[in-house]
Amino acid sequence: MQIPDNVIYFLEKQGVVIVSTMDEKGNIHCSVKGIVGIEKQGRVFVVDLYLHKTFENLKQNPRVSITAVDEHKFEGYTMQGKGKVVLSEKIKGSLALNWEKRTIERISRRVLKSVQSGVKSKSHFEAELPAVPAYLIEIDAEKIIDLSPPCMRESR
Repeated sequence: MQIPDNVIYFLEKQGVVIVSTMDEKGNIHCSVKGIVGIEKQGRVFVVDLYLHKTFENLKQNPRVSITAVDEHKFEGYTMQGKGKVVLSEKIKGSLALNWEKRTIERISRRVLKSVQSGVKSKSHFEAELPAVPAYLIEIDAEKIIDLSPPCMRESR
């Protein structure tokens, strides 16, 4: 499935998505993950740092959804599809570079915001992140759901 340009732009701008997976008992697990790449042909790559619930769920059930919203614009999208684990040794160089770039951008934004507001951060979590994540989640989109109110969809 092709991902429309406006959806790619929206997801890139958000930077993070809520990834939903399901365990063996049918319980839904949601967690926030950073986007590291989007291919127009229908693939989205997100980083998972913890090798915990999302990782375990994907090994048992590839069904996944990712959701991103902008509450100020009343805009958002959910993508449903199948996810798979891509271990670090199989991560493409461009995705690893995107991860590094996004980590630096997050640190920079946080430092700037702290300086502008005059509030010191206790720590910069992002500075402790690995140079290459242990794995990525590759999501093959099968369906895209526009979460915007119907009256707002025509105006875009």
